[in-house]
Parts: sequence; structure tokens; C-alpha cells
Amino acid sequence: MCLADAGNGLRGTDFVSTWPSGIHVGAGWNRALTRERGSGMGGEFKTKGVNVLLGPVVGPAGRVVLNGRNWEGFSSDPYLSGALVHETVSAVQAAGVITSTKHYIANEQETNRMPSSDTESVSSNIDDKTMHEVPFQDAVHAGSGNIMCSYNRVNNSYGCANSKALNGVLKTELGFQGWVVSDWGAQHAGGAAALAGMDVAMPSGDALWASHLVEAVTNGSVPEARVDDMVIRTIASWYQMGQDQDFPKPGAGMASNLMEPHQIVDARNTSFRSTLLDGAVEGHVLAKNIRNALPLERPKMVSIFGYSAKNPDRNNPSNGLSPWLFGAESFNWAEFAAGFLGWAGPTGKTAIAFNGTIYSGGGSGATSQSLLSSPFDALAQQAYDDGTALFWDFTSGEPAVNPMSDACLVFGNAYATEGADRPSIRDDYTDGLIKHVAERCNNTVVIFHNAGIRLVDQFVDNPNVTGLIFAHLPGEASGRALVSLLYGASNPSGKLPYTVARNESDYAVLGPDRPRGMFERFPQSNFTEGVFVDYRHFDAHNITPRYPFGFGLSYTTFNYSRLSVQKAADADFAEYPTGQVVEGGQKDLWDVLVDVSADVTNTGAVDGAEVAQLYVGIPAEGAPVRQLRGFEKPFLNASTTETVRFGLTRRDLSVWDVVAQKWQLVRGEYTVEVGGSSRDLPLVGKFRI
Repeated sequence: MCLADAGNGLRGTDFVSTWPSGIHVGAGWNRALTRERGSGMGGEFKTKGVNVLLGPVVGPAGRVVLNGRNWEGFSSDPYLSGALVHETVSAVQAAGVITSTKHYIANEQETNRMPSSDTESVSSNIDDKTMHEVPFQDAVHAGSGNIMCSYNRVNNSYGCANSKALNGVLKTELGFQGWVVSDWGAQHAGGAAALAGMDVAMPSGDALWASHLVEAVTNGSVPEARVDDMVIRTIASWYQMGQDQDFPKPGAGMASNLMEPHQIVDARNTSFRSTLLDGAVEGHVLAKNIRNALPLERPKMVSIFGYSAKNPDRNNPSNGLSPWLFGAESFNWAEFAAGFLGWAGPTGKTAIAFNGTIYSGGGSGATSQSLLSSPFDALAQQAYDDGTALFWDFTSGEPAVNPMSDACLVFGNAYATEGADRPSIRDDYTDGLIKHVAERCNNTVVIFHNAGIRLVDQFVDNPNVTGLIFAHLPGEASGRALVSLLYGASNPSGKLPYTVARNESDYAVLGPDRPRGMFERFPQSNFTEGVFVDYRHFDAHNITPRYPFGFGLSYTTFNYSRLSVQKAADADFAEYPTGQVVEGGQKDLWDVLVDVSADVTNTGAVDGAEVAQLYVGIPAEGAPVRQLRGFEKPFLNASTTETVRFGLTRRDLSVWDVVAQKWQLVRGEYTVEVGGSSRDLPLVGKFRI
């Protein structure tokens, strides 16, 4: 079997697509489009002879704001992330490719993620309740054939040798039927890992597995039935996806050296070009738009500034390790290699990719670019078509600015990569560039390609900053998508899959925990905040964000009305589920208990899509004020109305009971809120259980 990276597209080969990254998909809030993306990616992996797609990512789950890999996942909210991982797993596996949902579990920082010298990996010390509030359940419910165990320790036991996590939660409670593979180099025990539930060692098990596993069975340390179970689980997924029938040879389309003559296997399917563009469009979030700055209408003069507007100077594979291979073409290669490859040098020092726009983050989750549209490429074409005078400066932090510009576009980015956590969530250079341009141009629009949360309070209140777009990581259609939005061919519909704070101190957990004191050789990270991450933390502490979770502007306006909350007919409201365990947990966890509907009206003059969001307040002690429990994204023509419907399941309404070790449907009055963001919820209803 061939296992290959990653959850945003096939890495390290030619003639594949650069799909929007996880964070961009999360900002799209679109189940159907997420499923199309999964189908397209799955088809490309299959064409290239890849049996197992090493993704999607739901861990890290966004606990640590500065985590270098948050961009690979969908959101800091478990419901949104769970809904999108379900669609991804279902679609990729329908295409005949096994998904390896990762990284299980509590993998929330890159700092000390692996043992080095005499220091162990960080231990994620997580309580039972919080451990159950993660999206892996949704991936298992969708039938993910593989789960990847993570580098970190979980409550001081390595993730790939943690029987509670693997045998207890995953294989017993959640009814996982597939196989567990180690992250590359995450295995630190032989017989203990086998007994704990790990099934396959990667990249090589020679030191701890292989003949040693034979020896462990021979001497009675590991039951032969455990090895049978490993084989059955692995081969079962191979049969389930139909890989025994007309599947390409493993890695058939992936040349080992792209610099030598090789057979071209073009995995790209033209049927998915619209999916790539639509996905790129919908993951852009318009956060500020005053004085009708956008959309642009055939401007006479546009000035472009900033390092993230153009393509990197090189997009060219080379033999061996290279920036192209790991999504670091625009970044400092020496710094990247120090963090990811372990080369000598400083890591986590630079917040931005100076050398061009970014299409994905860096590391094993990076994409391989075969075709790219940068913002500048697309803007130049639009200017040519419109007869617009176009001026630019990609290098200066204090550029000359023509005051006659109809609009000034400033492009920055926030880079992130596997192997190092981010140094900050803002940088002085880019903030200084924006303020410099805004002092000289009264219509300054800022665009960030951000592989994570990016603070904007240094400049966003400047009245000359008329527009702000979080462009995330759009994939290969980046420039075409942005121009479509800037010029009004597309109406923005993205919403933030995280909260943008005013200050770093507003977040529950900003940066990673580091070794200190008596635990210097055994780093500890205590998840004392529990489930209160992102907007749940902001709500609990009454902190006003700059832009709330679920927020995003449009070129039109929407109104909400006619909320209806009804208990489902013949629904069972028993305190605990009673169904048999299936993939994802007890079967009746997925029964719909309450039906909610609301009307959404486009009250403006422009056709557009709106993400209608439903939040539930569960009357349990210590529960968040509200938690996302539904979303729909209707496209509405101007002045039209559509009814959106949400089905609340037993799991949606339950909390984990640490004593009963089951999901509990607590007694009391539940609150239902519906609206356009976590802080804009005009419709409020209640029901009692």
C-alpha cells in the first residue's frame, strides 16, 4: 500500500491540484463544497496510485493560537470541524482512497512535539470530558478507514502507546473498525504499542516492530490474536474501498525523482476546476468594507504594495529535499529546515513569508504547485481588460504612494509550518507597511494570506483603511478568486472559523507550553481551560473580540425571522443513550430530537450566500453559554427568502458524564439562538427536557 501526504492535496509530485487548505475550507462553511473538494482530491490520489491519503486534520484543534499546524485543520470549533471532516472522509473514501484522520489525540503544539536528546515529547494533560469534545468522533462516524496516532504524550503516556486513548476511547467506545498507524517516528515502544492498539508502524518498524513483534508473540508478550487483529483491520479497509479491483499499482504516478525522465500521469480532472475556484472564493472573509470601497468598478488607477501579491521567484521541483517539496518557496528555507528537518539553526523566529504569496502552509501538509494564479497575475489581467493604470512595489516597507490612486491594495501574509509554532500573531513590518500606505492613500484595502489567526488592531481603525480581507490559503486559484471578489463578480460569503481578538492576552491559550522547573526533561501542558477555547472562552469571560467567530461581511444584507423550535415526534429523551455501539459511538447519539427552522431573507440588492448559524445553550453545570450546533449556507437572490432547517441530535444536546461514561441529556431549559455570527443572534428560542 502507498501512503502519501496530505489533507490539502498530494505532495511531492507533478500534475496534481493545489486545493484550498483546511483553514480556508473552514472559512467557507460549505458542506457541499467540502464534499466536492474531497471527491476531487480522492480522485487525484487514486490516479497516482495512493491507497491512503494522510489526512484530513482535526488535531490540532486550535487550542494553541500560535500552533504551526492550525492551518491544516478546519476550525477551532469542534462542531464545524466535525461537520467538515465528516464530508471530507465520506467523499475521499467514496473515491476509493482510505483517509488517515490525524493526529490522535490532544496534539496541540509543535514545540517539543518529539523527543530530542534527553527531553521527552510534551505531555498533553487533558481531562476525560475535554477529550470527548473533539471531532475525531465525526471522522469515525463517517467511516474513516485509518486514524494516525500523534507524536505527543497524552497524560504522560505516548499517544501511540496509550491504551486508554486507542483501545478504550477509539476502538471500544467509538467503535472504530479501521487501523491505527503511527505518525512518522511517533512509535517509541514495541510490545507496549501493540497491546495499546497501534496496528501499523511508519515509516519503518525495524527497531521496535518487525522481527521484534514476532519475538513478542513467540515469547507470549503479545497474543497472536492481536497481530491477527492488526492484519484484519488493515486489509479490511483495503477491501472496503475496492482497492483489490482495478486500483493502480502503489505510487504508480509518483516518480521518485522528478528531475529524471518519467511517465507523466496527469491526475487533474477538469470537472473539478470550478470546485477549486469556488473553494478559493468562499474561504475569503471580508471583515471591513466602509465608504463602498468594494467592489471596485473599473478604477482609473490602482497601486499594489506588499510581498504577498506576487508569486515566489521559484516554483520548481528539484531532487531531494527542497522548498518546493515542503511549501516553503516563499519562506526562509534555512529557518524552515531547522524546524522541520532538524538542521542547525533558529526556528520560529519569522512570522511572514517575505518572498511571495502563499498557497498553503509548510511541512508535510503542504501542496505541490503545478499551476498557480497569484493576486498580481490576476490583477494585471483585470487592469489590462479595464484599461486601468497599475503601479506596484513588492519590496519596500515604505514605498512611494501615488495619491491619485483610486485604490491602494496592500498584501501581507502570516506564515505557519509544521515543526515550529508561530512567533507571533502580528508583525511590525507588515503593520508598518499598511500604516505607511494608509497615511498617503485614503482608500487602502488590506489583504492577508493568513495560515492562522492574525491580529489587526494596529491599523484597522484607521479611516483610510477602508477594506480588510482575510484571504487564508486559497490554493491554486488564489488570484482569480480574489479578483472575482474585489471586482464584484463574486459576492463574499466566507465567515471566520475562529475569533480575531483585540489583544494577544484575550485568548485562553496563546502560545505553547515549554519545559521548565522540575519537568524540564518531561514537558507538561495542562489543559486547564477545558472546553473553553476560542469563542467559548470569550463568551465565558465577557471579552469583546475585534471580529467574532462566524463573522463575515457581504455586498448585500440579510434578515432573520420566524424561528421555530419543535421536539421531534416520537423522540426518545431518556437521560442516556441505549443503542448499540456503531462507528462513531452508540447508534442513538445520532437520532434527531429537536427540529429548528428559521427564515433568511436577502434584504439587499445583490445576490449572495449567507451562513446561517445555530447555537445551543445546554443547561449543564460548567457548560459554555453557547455552542455551535448547526449551520446552513443558502444562496439567495436579492429580495428572496429561504427557510433553513436544522436537526439537533442527541449528541448535539448532550454533555459527557465522567461518572456514567456516557453522553448525558441533562434536564432543564435549553436555549436556541440563530443568526449570522456567534455575536449576532437575533432569533432566540427555548425548549425544555
